[in-house]
Amino acid sequence: MQIRDFRPADATRLGEIFHLAVQATPDAEYSEAQRHVWSAAPIPAERYLARVAAGAHRVFVAVDAQDDPQGFIELQPDGHIDCFYRDPSHRASGIGQQLYDHLEDQARSTGLSRLYVEASDAAQRFFLRQGFTALGLRRFDRHGVEMHHMRMEKHLR
Repeated sequence: MQIRDFRPADATRLGEIFHLAVQATPDAEYSEAQRHVWSAAPIPAERYLARVAAGAHRVFVAVDAQDDPQGFIELQPDGHIDCFYRDPSHRASGIGQQLYDHLEDQARSTGLSRLYVEASDAAQRFFLRQGFTALGLRRFDRHGVEMHHMRMEKHLR
């Protein structure tokens, strides 16, 4: 796997990866109703492109030998990690770790002193292993379905 910057041609595949990853979340973590309001269908390319442009995100993409995206992570200028997903067919492949390591290197090189994220249950375990601290659980309503995530942060030294 190689990590490279996002290209507009990646948008369709990243929307698919997001949807596949959400739908592969175990029932013990998020119910079918929660997964449905989180991602009912893949994000259309034009919607993903507009979202990235509006948020000034830097998107890092893990690609295979054929340059096909297999995962991605987004970093906002203030240190917020927004989306972080990999194709669920690549569990335990190290893609997530590679993506995170690249993001943290980039954050440090731009002088960021703090990273923060709203992590799902599965992502929370990953971020704890990276040295993040849990700040508190946030519950919220999305289309009449209760959702939750953990607010987390890491201070870069």
